[in-house]
Amino acid sequence: MEITSEMVKALREETGISVMQCKAALVEAGGNKEKALMILSKKSGALALKKGDRVLAAGIVSSYVHSNKEIGSMVILRSETDFVAKNDEFVALARDIALHVAASNPQYVRREEISTEKLEEIKTLFLKEVEGKPENLKETILAGKVDAYLKNMVLMEQVYIKDPEKTIQNLIDGATQKFGERVDIDRFIRFSTK
Repeated sequence: MEITSEMVKALREETGISVMQCKAALVEAGGNKEKALMILSKKSGALALKKGDRVLAAGIVSSYVHSNKEIGSMVILRSETDFVAKNDEFVALARDIALHVAASNPQYVRREEISTEKLEEIKTLFLKEVEGKPENLKETILAGKVDAYLKNMVLMEQVYIKDPEKTIQNLIDGATQKFGERVDIDRFIRFSTK
């Protein structure tokens, strides 16, 4: 199938990703737009990993306050350059992440921030739930329960409230792909009157 400029343009408008990446994804997908979207999504994680050691020298602070004025949050979203940090789509992403933080109340940005003591405390919470299970499965079941619990506490692993098909990590990977430079969440804080 011939990949037309209209096909590339439509994919670019939908994703915001470069013309070259869109064309390559369409070629790989044989012109199938849905497959091309999946290819672009899959490649975003690999691209973010490649750019993972770049210096984040710019960024913005974004905030969100819920309409009831009882919950709010602030997020620092970093990029490599001011050019990206001042981009309207980057600013919108930071606000969406701040909204997500206010709604989902994560405790950590990444798992690496959780102390060994806290991890042991969490494991202890689930020990009673694996009592009576076969010995050869106890450790696997316990690890699964701890993992599921941590996915709710760790921002980068949480399911994005606006799109249950994505995690916050997927959003960051997609932004890295879209902007062509490393993007990451530095830190956040959530406020609540309750």
